Amino acid sequence: MVIGNTRLFICIAISALLWIVPVGETLPLTGWHIFSIFIGVIVSFILRPYPMAVMVLLGLLSLVATNTITIKDALNGYGDTTVWLVVAAFLIAGAVIKTGLGKRIALNLVVVLGKSTIGLGYALCIAELILGPVVPSNTARGGGILAPIMKSLAYALGSRENDQPKKAGQYLALVGAHANLITSAMFLTGMAANPLVATAAKEVMDIDFDWATWAAGAILPGLLGLFLLPLLIHFIAKPDLKDGRAAQEQAREELRKMGVWSKNEKYMGFVFILLVVLWSTKFLTGLHTTTVAWMGVCTLLLTGTQKWMEMVENKKAWDTMIWLGGLLTLANLLKTHGFIGWFADNAAIWVEGWGGLITLLLLALIYFFSMYFFSMLTAHIAAMATAFIALAMAGGAPLLLTVALFAYFSNLCASLTYYSTGPVVIYYGMGYVKPKKWFEAGFIIAVFHLVIWLGPGLAWWKLLGWW
Repeated sequence: MVIGNTRLFICIAISALLWIVPVGETLPLTGWHIFSIFIGVIVSFILRPYPMAVMVLLGLLSLVATNTITIKDALNGYGDTTVWLVVAAFLIAGAVIKTGLGKRIALNLVVVLGKSTIGLGYALCIAELILGPVVPSNTARGGGILAPIMKSLAYALGSRENDQPKKAGQYLALVGAHANLITSAMFLTGMAANPLVATAAKEVMDIDFDWATWAAGAILPGLLGLFLLPLLIHFIAKPDLKDGRAAQEQAREELRKMGVWSKNEKYMGFVFILLVVLWSTKFLTGLHTTTVAWMGVCTLLLTGTQKWMEMVENKKAWDTMIWLGGLLTLANLLKTHGFIGWFADNAAIWVEGWGGLITLLLLALIYFFSMYFFSMLTAHIAAMATAFIALAMAGGAPLLLTVALFAYFSNLCASLTYYSTGPVVIYYGMGYVKPKKWFEAGFIIAVFHLVIWLGPGLAWWKLLGWW
């Protein structure tokens, strides 16, 4: 409690200090006050004196209590469509886990591909790819569904944390963690904080980077990355064991215990396919991404696949609604009260004369490697994405390309450390990979991502007309 209160005091002190700093004539005082609270909230995400939702609410309350904004302004972000898209996706993800569909998909892939350890790596990658669009918590997907399966496979192969970890466990843990980051980058609904980037694109550039646009830009470099990842990790963390048939048999046994497909699994499978098809064909149907998500939720309720009280008990969905809606409120306020425009105008001199594309690439690399200093992807995105997008725009960078790089790099940068995001922490916490090895592998994989997304990725985006 003492530590938590100390960290809270630090956050308040930072906000108060910024609140009284002299302000340039062109920035309204209200905009500076909102920015000071925003910085305090972001620092709280790093120090974590209390849960994110609590700190966001305290930030909004402080603005309302000082008459900086009205209570109506404070609640504005909670009506944003992206907030309700994420809430719906979390509710759907709860059904994926509860019905056992996610586990069944992963186990079937192991049975099909798991003759070798590298085949098991591909099974994890494909399972991540299938589940990525509809499980917006990368921690629930990677840590809740796939990590336990990965660990049971390693045990079946005789590889335990303190007994022959290099036999298979080290390899599988690295593949599982880094495949999760690629699929998190590939879909707007792949990670809970991804909508923050989409919102920044809308607020700063008036660009609608929706689900289909996000997926279209990521499909080629993402699939290429998933295809090459098990091979790369096989090179940098080669497993001592090549034969994966013991894990295959373990998966078959797990499937036998699960029995035949239940009615709820079939309903969930239907909703799963429906969502992906409708999200991918928005240009034909005209249905908003959030509308489609709630169609999925209602279908699950009407078929009895999930009960309403089960959805009410989905704490992750409602917790995310509070902190995400509050952050979107703060982001909107920063624009409305002039801070974003002021920052872009004043920061333009930093990148003057560099050229739009060079400016963007340099900023993207700084953004990527700054993740070394963050212990949470959400904090990294909230603290830096909007400012860097505004700075790139001020430097004349191509607009859609700017959004794409910051959207995808917001997840891929988590490859650098073992403390970057929930599923990475979970895979690291299994004990198969030592810190030094994780940092070494992480840096190599980070360079691997940069080569793919700034190589074939740039060519793909050129073909799409993004620059």
